[in-house]
Amino acid sequence: MLVRQPLSKLAKISVNALIVIDVHAKDVVANLVALNISEKASFEWVSQLRYYWYKDEHDIDQMWCKCVATVFPYGYEYLGNTGRLVITPLTDKCYMTLMGALQLNLGGAPAGPAGTGKTESTKDLAKALAKQCVVFNCSDDMDHLMVAKFFKGLAASGAWCCFDEFNRINIEVLSVIAQFLLQLFGAKARLEPEIVFEGSHIKMKPTFCVFITMNPGYAGRNELPDNLKALFRPVAMMVPDYALIGEIMLYSFGYLKGRMLAKKMVTTFKLASEQLSSQDHYDYGMRAVRSVINAAGLLKNDFPDTDEEQLLLRALRDVNVPKFLIDDLPLFENIIKDLFPGVDKPEQSYGNLTEQLKSVCKKNNLQFTDNFELKIIQLYDTIQVRHGLMIVGPTGGAKTCNYKTLQQAMSELKG
Repeated sequence: MLVRQPLSKLAKISVNALIVIDVHAKDVVANLVALNISEKASFEWVSQLRYYWYKDEHDIDQMWCKCVATVFPYGYEYLGNTGRLVITPLTDKCYMTLMGALQLNLGGAPAGPAGTGKTESTKDLAKALAKQCVVFNCSDDMDHLMVAKFFKGLAASGAWCCFDEFNRINIEVLSVIAQFLLQLFGAKARLEPEIVFEGSHIKMKPTFCVFITMNPGYAGRNELPDNLKALFRPVAMMVPDYALIGEIMLYSFGYLKGRMLAKKMVTTFKLASEQLSSQDHYDYGMRAVRSVINAAGLLKNDFPDTDEEQLLLRALRDVNVPKFLIDDLPLFENIIKDLFPGVDKPEQSYGNLTEQLKSVCKKNNLQFTDNFELKIIQLYDTIQVRHGLMIVGPTGGAKTCNYKTLQQAMSELKG
């Protein structure tokens, strides 16, 4: 398997993305065979995102993306070397709805709780069609002038945008946005090459589209006005299939026991959410699952010959143990012992980091206790798999000293 060879960082990303897409293609074919599908007009086949190569109205060869009744021109936009989303039945449903929205000249509106893949699915559909998708986080500071400027650029470039948490915008602004979109979608339907929009003469590219994601039921969110609702096709995004996503991601990182390990990981999170205390900063959703999978992928890269159960066990510990309160730690250890019987806790080596931490502590007149060392190492482990993080604890709990000591030690090691 190519993914288990020593590859450069960029090659690894490409191979991961290819495996993720290929697994889905294999599943689709297996499903068609199982259902004995032989007609190309059957729904199981036409509901998939498919690519065709044929001439357009100017007699030029073009690539076309099809899904049910939608035919969309391939965008040829270079988006860089990025990973791809694992396609589950939920993602398929979302793609079908959003592609249908494009055909009907509407926007798409995935709605659902946090961490169900609303934004990621929209971004990944844009990748599949090679369109640039600009994700914008909405807030109640947005006014109609700002949105108008945004729309001018989108319509002129033919790109997509995804307004994240759209229902956080003030209700007065939302009704103005409805008028903007009515004008833009109307011009797009009539295939007008140029329009005057909010005092500017702009070119119109018919591939442009607006998607919104919504998080219903949270404080400070508005119901969309009816004239705006009518311009979007809604799709409900509920609980993603953690086990399937975990399995395919682990396979793409070169794990052989992907299915079994994914089940164990999902069960660990399920039991932890039921048995551990309820804290504001505990999270057992998709983001936590992704962190564990990414940590497991990094470990597989560094220790390709180590037992896979040991690697996943270490990933689960590295990501979860730092955030648990002291009373919950024994409970978590018991859950892990039950799910990974007989798997030893893997020994970890941090090279010269420990020695460097000691010298930094000495320089700053700090006591290098076992607990302080443990917390610094946990911060280091968390930084490996998370973009942003919070250090939580009471006043005088050494939160600031923790990250400053790690920062100085890392800087000196680099020097």
